[in-house]
Amino acid sequence: MAYFDFSGKVVAVTGASSGLGKQMAEGYAQQGANLVLLARRVERLEASAAEWSEKYGIEVLPCACDVTDEASIQAAIDAADAKFGHIEVLVNSAGGEKGTGTKIVDFQRSDWDFTMNLDLTSIFSMCKMVGGYMQKNIEAGKQTYGRIINIASIYGLVGNTALPTCAYHASKGAVVNFTRAAAAEFAPTGITVNAICPGYFYTELTTETLDTEYFQNFAKSTVPMQRYGQAGELCAAALFLGAEEASYVTGQMLAVDGGYTCV
Repeated sequence: MAYFDFSGKVVAVTGASSGLGKQMAEGYAQQGANLVLLARRVERLEASAAEWSEKYGIEVLPCACDVTDEASIQAAIDAADAKFGHIEVLVNSAGGEKGTGTKIVDFQRSDWDFTMNLDLTSIFSMCKMVGGYMQKNIEAGKQTYGRIINIASIYGLVGNTALPTCAYHASKGAVVNFTRAAAAEFAPTGITVNAICPGYFYTELTTETLDTEYFQNFAKSTVPMQRYGQAGELCAAALFLGAEEASYVTGQMLAVDGGYTCV
């Protein structure tokens, strides 16, 4: 038996136009999964779809999707259903933040609301709607299992002394416990819900901060491996949690952080 073979399975990834979402989507493509790529920048999704379908011999559906808009989410589900008829894996990777670097006493309510809506409420909506779609398919015999993977953060597990980012900490901490609640609810249905808590990885949102001398010195003193995560190092965790074989793993938080949260 070959583990982590996703041939014939459908994996939907939000935030798939760049960064960690794009990396994980390609990781699934390498294992034979067909993909539903979700993001607002559809032209980037279309470029990845053209490249990966040829390179890996898979089917890729690029969908413009705003994860903060339930009508947009439903339209993406309808498009995926029309093309594939099932979704085995959902990776909730879309996210962002405002107000980073601002102390609590100066933090703007509008930045708090933006971050909560994008990093927390969108995950609730995706789990509710795609999880509901998975559940109906399982009940109808159109698929045999479902996997939901929420991308949280090490900042959802611990605080930090590097820079103030209260809304991001709050939203990602909420994602962690929402994951546990969702896992308990979905457990009888054949759908597992887990979270990955990445450490410091380069993305479009983090590069400017991570490249500073201050933050590089901070990482060397706080990350046991003394480096940032490299492109692709999140994929193994996503493949494990998304695999059919991981059927008894649910409600878990997997930190991929070079040891940051172990000390």
